[in-house]
Amino acid sequence: MIIKTRNESNELLLFRQLNLRLNLLEKDKLYYSYLEKGYEGELAFDNIIDHLRENWLILNDLLLEINNTTFQVDKVLISPDKTYLFEVKNYEGDYYIEGDRWYLTPKTEIINPHVQLQRCESLFRRLLNKVGFNPSIEAYVIFINPEFHLYNAPCNLPIVYPAQLKRFIKQITTFNLKLNDTHNKLADKLLSFHLKESPFTKVPKYNLNQCKKGMICPSCLKMYSNKSINGFLLCQFCGNKEGIEEAVLRSVDEYKILFPAQPITTTIMVDWCRVVSKKYVQKVLNGNLQLKRHGRSSYYI
Repeated sequence: MIIKTRNESNELLLFRQLNLRLNLLEKDKLYYSYLEKGYEGELAFDNIIDHLRENWLILNDLLLEINNTTFQVDKVLISPDKTYLFEVKNYEGDYYIEGDRWYLTPKTEIINPHVQLQRCESLFRRLLNKVGFNPSIEAYVIFINPEFHLYNAPCNLPIVYPAQLKRFIKQITTFNLKLNDTHNKLADKLLSFHLKESPFTKVPKYNLNQCKKGMICPSCLKMYSNKSINGFLLCQFCGNKEGIEEAVLRSVDEYKILFPAQPITTTIMVDWCRVVSKKYVQKVLNGNLQLKRHGRSSYYI
């Protein structure tokens, strides 16, 4: 049973919009690519493991804190006999180990995933012990990408390689015990500890004037340049045809991701959408959002 689903982080959602509407610096583009690749890897592991048994509890993408130290767990799997922690890596290419250091060939040092895992497991164990839980815990780094290879790796590292995934999953699913109330209480407690806002975000500073305005085709992610015709937008690049209502509502969502504290008004959304008339924008807002009046001004929620 999935107790906590996996969703894109606010940071990833922000970067997706900024990538389309800003000229990101190269370092920000690289970081955005890292976020997307990491999320793809986590989803790939979810698709392999989440549906296999009903007799375990799964919490995805937990952000936890103990003693003012924040840490993230990609996946917690509570089975009847053990609690598993998984750190999922979507690395691609050739990597090697020298001593305690990890490198991407030819000689680019990366953060040691094993050290990351050890830190995560230690903090997780301390957190549970603090609130009266003492489950048997096993932690693993999962390398999900079939194009990954690691040289010079000791055999005793808690690592699961792509070619080992099937055997590993078979190993952790061969039990006949059943979950009890303690397992459910543990899952509920972890869910209650989850932090919604991460202190680790690296979103660059931006403002409305820096953002490219217009409506983005959901198919090819390029800006519509044509005005709406008979209630539809037609992408001049890929030929995608989209209803105005759907496009305007998506544009409202995109604006709220970038500027969550700003009000939604007809004037703002006409300027934001550009290719749709004020009449159409107002019609869509009136039909789908709630109008709030504040003195001589009004806005939508």
